[in-house]
Amino acid sequence: MAILTFGFAPSFFFEDVSKEWGLRATVIYGEAENKQYILESTGTGAAIFDYDNDGRNDLLVLQGSRLPAAPGSIPSVLLYRNEGNGRFRQTAQQAGLAASGWAQAVCVGDYDNNGYPDLLITFYGANKLFRNERGQFTEDTARAGLPVDGVRWGSGCAFTDYDRDGQLDLFVANYVGFDLKTAPKPGSRPECIWKDLRIMCGPKGLPMARNALYRNVGGGRFEDVSAKAGILAPGGRYGLGVAAADFNNDGWPDLYVACDQTPSLLYQNRKNGTFEERAVEAGVALDSNGRTQAGMGVAVGDFDSNGFLDIAKTNFSGELPSLYLNEDGEFFHDAAEAAGLGANLLLGWGVAFLDFDEDTHPDLLMANGHFYPEVDRAKLGDTYRQPTLLYRNDGKGRLIDVTRQAGAALAAPKASRGLATGDLDGDGRPEVVVVNMNEPLTVLRNTGRRANWTRLRFTGRRSNRSAIGTRVTLESAGRKQTAELIGGGSYFSQNEPALYFGLAAAAKIERIAIRWPLGKVQECRDLPVNRTLSFVEDEACPAP
Repeated sequence: MAILTFGFAPSFFFEDVSKEWGLRATVIYGEAENKQYILESTGTGAAIFDYDNDGRNDLLVLQGSRLPAAPGSIPSVLLYRNEGNGRFRQTAQQAGLAASGWAQAVCVGDYDNNGYPDLLITFYGANKLFRNERGQFTEDTARAGLPVDGVRWGSGCAFTDYDRDGQLDLFVANYVGFDLKTAPKPGSRPECIWKDLRIMCGPKGLPMARNALYRNVGGGRFEDVSAKAGILAPGGRYGLGVAAADFNNDGWPDLYVACDQTPSLLYQNRKNGTFEERAVEAGVALDSNGRTQAGMGVAVGDFDSNGFLDIAKTNFSGELPSLYLNEDGEFFHDAAEAAGLGANLLLGWGVAFLDFDEDTHPDLLMANGHFYPEVDRAKLGDTYRQPTLLYRNDGKGRLIDVTRQAGAALAAPKASRGLATGDLDGDGRPEVVVVNMNEPLTVLRNTGRRANWTRLRFTGRRSNRSAIGTRVTLESAGRKQTAELIGGGSYFSQNEPALYFGLAAAAKIERIAIRWPLGKVQECRDLPVNRTLSFVEDEACPAP
């Protein structure tokens, strides 16, 4: 298959290395070909991070169960330790991540600032907080003051320092009120029929849920500030994907929640411990025609290079994906149709902005798969397994579908859900991990010829140790790029905690401006290309 060329270099060609790297386990999530309940359909995510601080990124993958579920029969967490040279070893039990149940999302952050990344894993039931001590995890949910009783459907989550006190707080979205004992059967209600097909019920017709914000009060403990911080004010939603990022460039992290069949949410940080929800006013709650969508995943990046962070949102089958361009920090407009996203109206989940061809413009990748396996038998024109789509950013506001030219591994149809990006083989170029329902992972390695690039890593000192919220402006060869180390993102997944920039033919990085989470700005000049550069708050720039 031919490799496309765009100007200076062949840009991307993806191969699936999951079998070669030993990542062959089937990800269990409900029945494969028939779904009785909505619980079997949302799927799970993944995280790429270095849990043992050995300098190599590891991989965490979540899974669910079968129905009826046998307690403890299927582990919810698969932790693959990276041993180098394409070798990964499953170490979840040894590392203390023994859990079972219907896992949903994972978010990563060092909430106790001990230098090791901790985990929050959301569940249908009760979420679990795992504290990391030198590569060994301890479940600390109850001691940390997070809920352990009752049944909630935790969905997307994000660590973020919303009050800028140097400690990571925790935001958790919730999906629906759901009880297996009383859940309606497929086709039993009008809302359980889709295109004359009797399908599982929900979310419409089920109780909406409310989101939660937990403030880190130190000593490994959190307090629920959802009400006084304004998180409960908008009422219930069917919340899924979550991203914490500074959308109005005021130095304080805001919160965005993609919502299913209800208006999405934008909580703007008021810098006094409270948030104001203004998604409708800002233009990121609905589609361009003012209609609700079934929002799933969220990507954040500066698509149009104007210095403000934009939002891409994946939606239901037949709905246009959202591309909300940030005009001035206060208002957005949906440019999805104008950008060319109207040709493939698949059912999207995990999503990422990333410069795959290293031409300085962030491209857009979307994992897809239908909600209902039954569509294959009904022959409605939809398919359950769908390709992952890659759109190249032409730098002029257009997204060009290059999926078929980027390799058979990318276009292979799967029932995909979560998606995470990060460098797993140590070459400075991110891989893409896609979580597939009741199939093994897809691990996409880009083998196309490279342009110049840089990968930036950060360690906070006065700011949170994970440096979540760090904003970077990079200048090279007349181009200015902006990116932020965000909390959450994609769908139920966490990307590697690093920033990656394509540099095209630039021979050096002329200037990097780093705004640390607590507001200090650091400038570094004349830095080399094609290297991973590490920055530590309050320390000197890396040597050229």
